[in-house]
Amino acid sequence: MSQVEQFDVLVLGSGQGGQLIAWHLAQAGRRTALVERRWIGGSCPNIACMPSKTEVWSARVAHLAQHGAQFGVTTGSVTTDMATVLRRKRDMVSREVDLHLQNFRATGAELIVGNGRFVAPKTLEVRLKDGGTRLLAGDQVFLNIGTQPAIPEVPGLEAAQPLTHIEALEIDYLPPHLIVLGGGYVGLELAQAYRRFGSRVTVVERGPRLMSREDADVADEMQRILSNEGVQFLTDAEVVVVRGRSGERVSVKVRTSSREQEIEGSDILLATGRIPNTAGIGLDEAGVELGARGYIRVSDRLETTAANVWAIGECAGSPLFTHVSVDDFRIIKDNLAGGDRSTRDRLVPYCMFTDPPLAHVGLTEREAQHQGIAVRIARLPMSTVLRTHTTDEAQGFMKALIGSDDRILGFTMIGSEAGEVMTTVQAAMLGGLPYQRLRDAVIAHLTVAEGLGPLLASVLPGSAQ
Repeated sequence: MSQVEQFDVLVLGSGQGGQLIAWHLAQAGRRTALVERRWIGGSCPNIACMPSKTEVWSARVAHLAQHGAQFGVTTGSVTTDMATVLRRKRDMVSREVDLHLQNFRATGAELIVGNGRFVAPKTLEVRLKDGGTRLLAGDQVFLNIGTQPAIPEVPGLEAAQPLTHIEALEIDYLPPHLIVLGGGYVGLELAQAYRRFGSRVTVVERGPRLMSREDADVADEMQRILSNEGVQFLTDAEVVVVRGRSGERVSVKVRTSSREQEIEGSDILLATGRIPNTAGIGLDEAGVELGARGYIRVSDRLETTAANVWAIGECAGSPLFTHVSVDDFRIIKDNLAGGDRSTRDRLVPYCMFTDPPLAHVGLTEREAQHQGIAVRIARLPMSTVLRTHTTDEAQGFMKALIGSDDRILGFTMIGSEAGEVMTTVQAAMLGGLPYQRLRDAVIAHLTVAEGLGPLLASVLPGSAQ
């Protein structure tokens, strides 16, 4: 067995939170090693957030070029060169990875590329990518091991070798007919992108509507927008069997309440959820317990059941967003310095980068009802926001939930610049401002955020209902 190398800090996984804790503690003079099996920088810059949004933007450019005539711009025939789309995405990833490597060099944290497995408490055996084995022990250990796409147990599905978001961002051809299994955020972003590139796209969703965590009016509006672009939808649809091979020819048998039907396509994109990367890495040897769904069991300070072992990001059951992983890092960093921060009651926003995008923060209507919280609801069509009269981006709406104390409890928007507008509302919520302060704010003209004035002016006076 290899001789044990002792470190002050061991980090398993180089996602955003893991990297930040490694760089921070290394700069503080702690001997730090980070073990990453494949994606330097984690999923966000390599296979998820940034690559997908890079291709989504290419798809938006294609869409604008196809509709240039309505803006007075005459173009010829528009086609998509998927090899160039792929090259642009890979160039972006390469630049991002280089930045991460620079940070490792600058901070002194040692990056070790290989597969890590716990063989004892706070002790990792690492099978190195270039051969050989190292045995590492740490006084403090941080787990940042992420999640992976879940593959449902459908006959023939795994044998069909479906695309996940990883492979979908690596193909250099245009699928003639892409069948997307799953009507959640990832599935819808890529469904619209490939439709705009020129593919025929069919989305199959097992539930009664898309984006199951959203209110019905939000899901219905997004389905209407994407349907108008030619994306086809089957909801309340169970996949019975899959035949063929993705990338060649596939057939998907689907059962709805009324009938069974066969969908013939060229490629399958699997976007039906994720599972944590906690199996097979010796967490039991490390004394780290898992919850019922395989996520690492943590306290609200992100401490695991093993002493001096923390978990960061998705593997700890935190919301599946890079910005949450960053906040997990901040919580742990401050607590290591004697603070008392936790994950309780944090206000977590999110965006879906369709065009127009979806943004949300705080409570939904359905959550308010389930929790017995009385709210007043204000709603404003994007077509009434003056900025959209200049850009022809009039689809969608804003919606705000106002509590009995006049504070904003939730905000949802489908529309141009939704993420930026939502951040303004989030700041007001964090400050505990009554909605009137934002309603009466002098907001620059012509901006999309200017719509917050008339939205909040429509709040009914009196008590919440």
